[in-house]
Amino acid sequence: MEPVDEVTLEGLRVCREIALLGSFSAAARSLGYSQPAISRQVAAMESAVGQQLFIREVRGVNLTAAGSVLLEHAPRILGDVADLQRNLESLGDSVTGRVSVGAFPAAMAVLVPLAVAHLGGEHPGLRVALTEAATPALLRDLRTARLDVVVIGVGAGLPDYDLEGLRSHRVYAGDLCVAVSRHHRLAASAEVDVRELLDESWIAGTGSTAEPQFGAWPTLPDPVIRYRLRGWPARLGMVAAGLGICLLPELAARSVPAGVAVIRVRDAGWSGRATLALTREDPAPSLTAVVAALRAAAGDIAAP
Repeated sequence: MEPVDEVTLEGLRVCREIALLGSFSAAARSLGYSQPAISRQVAAMESAVGQQLFIREVRGVNLTAAGSVLLEHAPRILGDVADLQRNLESLGDSVTGRVSVGAFPAAMAVLVPLAVAHLGGEHPGLRVALTEAATPALLRDLRTARLDVVVIGVGAGLPDYDLEGLRSHRVYAGDLCVAVSRHHRLAASAEVDVRELLDESWIAGTGSTAEPQFGAWPTLPDPVIRYRLRGWPARLGMVAAGLGICLLPELAARSVPAGVAVIRVRDAGWSGRATLALTREDPAPSLTAVVAALRAAAGDIAAP
């Protein structure tokens, strides 16, 4: 990336990333560039506009007034360019180019990898960039054109997310399951009544308050949370060792390690969840292809 004395799309992307993540180093990691390359892009943008865009501080950077103005326009400009690329793409006979897909962690375990594999077979000219994040961050990045398609969960026990202005595509209707050790008393059961879970000890998730964490089965009164761990591998490892049981989205059931069994739960008091793919309005062929691949992947997961 060589600096030039004009406002460039790459410079806008770099500045947007710095503003979103709060530092040059975080933006460099996110975009896959070196920090000196990021600094050169910022210097080129500052030279082009004739004003300083960022103020470096001990704990990151802040926008100057000029930087704030630039960042007000960046999402629209980058979004318009992305729309232009997709419209031009639609004139051809094949789906090509680059599409950015974001998803919550459980969807990244099985659903999204299967979808990317489908896309590779159907549209080998389409390059897919992936981001794993909490739902609020995914929605923000979709609205600012940083992501093209996002996968989120909706339904009972989840916030009523603001989806106004976005196009919603139902991808998967699978619900929550329970992961238990292969040596657990319930391990041989395909499905159990919720009352069977009353005396169990649970391994729950922990992490950012921006995303609801998986705890015990949602309708249980006063469940015992024995451990709280951030990542799925750690939680499922504890389950495999017989130290408790945990909730698991059905769409991630194929990702469990050896030593873990997955069972469904009958519960008349639980209304369930669904998985959606979201795009901005009027998705281009590349985005329609991603949604179709997600649905095909969901069909693979649901197949016996």
